[in-house]
Amino acid sequence: MRLLFLAVLFPLLGHAEPATVIRATELKSEPATDASTVAQLPENTAVEALDRQGGWTRVKAPSGEGWVRMLSLRYGGPARQGDTGVSQLFNVARTGTSGTQVTTGVRGLDEEQLANARPNLAELARMKSFAAGREAAAGFAAKGQLSPSKVEYPAP
Repeated sequence: MRLLFLAVLFPLLGHAEPATVIRATELKSEPATDASTVAQLPENTAVEALDRQGGWTRVKAPSGEGWVRMLSLRYGGPARQGDTGVSQLFNVARTGTSGTQVTTGVRGLDEEQLANARPNLAELARMKSFAAGREAAAGFAAKGQLSPSKVEYPAP
């Protein structure tokens, strides 16, 4: 039974992972920003993700094969209506994802909050209390066998 299950799943595991370009991007010949551009990929181009290397993914696109930044891709797609648990299991086995996408956001400050912002002097004083003095810094450096070096800063 196990061999039959593996025989069915093995071909699914070897296939490329479907993905979509989420913003217009360059298809590069190598996984580097200064590599030559093979083609321009418009937003929503369907590709097949083949390999990953660092922050880059090798893809097969309609206009050729090359590398794109990993964060320019959305893998799989939204779960189709009517997907059963069994079909999602095969999707996970094939692509490593169930097809369900999760998004996390962070709420920022609005214009009114920024306009009414006031300094918190108590927190500023508390922050300054964490600063190390010259003697404490020198002691820390000596323990780590660090030596001083002068850094020339560029003129403003």
